[in-house]
Amino acid sequence: MENNKIKIGITHGDINGVGYEVILKTFADANMLDLCTPIVYGSPKVAAYHRKSLDIPTNFSIVNSASEASHNRLNVVNCINEEVKVEFSKADPEAGKAAFDALEKAVEEYRAGLIDAIVTAPINKHTIQSEGFTFPGHTEYLEDKLGDGSKSLMILLKNDFRVALVTGHIPVSQIASTITKELIQEKLAIFNRSLKQDFGIGAPRIAVLALNPHAGDEGLLGDEEEKIIIPALKEMAEKGILCYGPYPADGFMGSGNFTRFDGVLAMYHDQGLAPFKALAMDEGVNFTAGLPVIRTSPAHGTAYDIAGKGVANEDSFRQAVYVAIDVFRNRQSEKVAHTNPLRKQYYEKRDDSDKLKLDTQEEDL
Repeated sequence: MENNKIKIGITHGDINGVGYEVILKTFADANMLDLCTPIVYGSPKVAAYHRKSLDIPTNFSIVNSASEASHNRLNVVNCINEEVKVEFSKADPEAGKAAFDALEKAVEEYRAGLIDAIVTAPINKHTIQSEGFTFPGHTEYLEDKLGDGSKSLMILLKNDFRVALVTGHIPVSQIASTITKELIQEKLAIFNRSLKQDFGIGAPRIAVLALNPHAGDEGLLGDEEEKIIIPALKEMAEKGILCYGPYPADGFMGSGNFTRFDGVLAMYHDQGLAPFKALAMDEGVNFTAGLPVIRTSPAHGTAYDIAGKGVANEDSFRQAVYVAIDVFRNRQSEKVAHTNPLRKQYYEKRDDSDKLKLDTQEEDL
């Protein structure tokens, strides 16, 4: 039975940040080992250093590969230069290389079918840059290496609160020119599919935020809503996707109307993530949707300001592990469901009462 447990590959991230601290604290709870088999791609030496420095009583096994993993312990695969030094809170190119080496090994073992999902500890996006890593972050790297031509979508989530982005890590000056009807429709399609496949929602309801203040105020404050966003939503609604908006971001989030939807699609990074992190930072999870690989991470970064102090909160990392497990199970269930066309038809069905209820909610907003 233990051999059937989900194998979660964990990249150790920046060794000078809080990555090892939240990993070790998470798996100090033996109950976590009943849910999955964790394999850390990193360094036993560095893990032991963090464990001793922070006085975290978490034991682990040293293995050469996920194929050798013990099913009732935390496992560590050595994949970095053992001479690398830990210097808490320091942005160091050597730590960046260690983060990349771990990520590369996890991707290699995922391709070999040795792990079922990947959970990434935070990286420093500057120190990790190299010939092998020329990306803004994990999301873009994994899309390139494991996407098989699929497009990714960043989703930040806590329970039923899910925020996705049309544009991600780009300068604010480029946002308006990057947003097109086709891009919005692409992200809506990925979001809708993920809500069904990864979260088991039969008929997901997606709210779409406006780009401009007051949704453009009928063109007074910008015309992207009238020319791009509204036409995109109308066409997607005709295809059966339950998408509504565009809603002014401030009022929509401030009033709590996001609780009426299964997902919120924001136009740019801070528009969606600033309110999300204000409301759900401690247990927030970053999920990369749209790709064959299941990848999650905690919503926080390297947290250099508290690295090495033993005060990092592991809740977000633990939730990232939970989400990876849940998404894996949901995808497996969907595969089974799709072997029976009648059952699939039931999942896709939406009756008039549901549609009427949604229209009423939209008017209320």
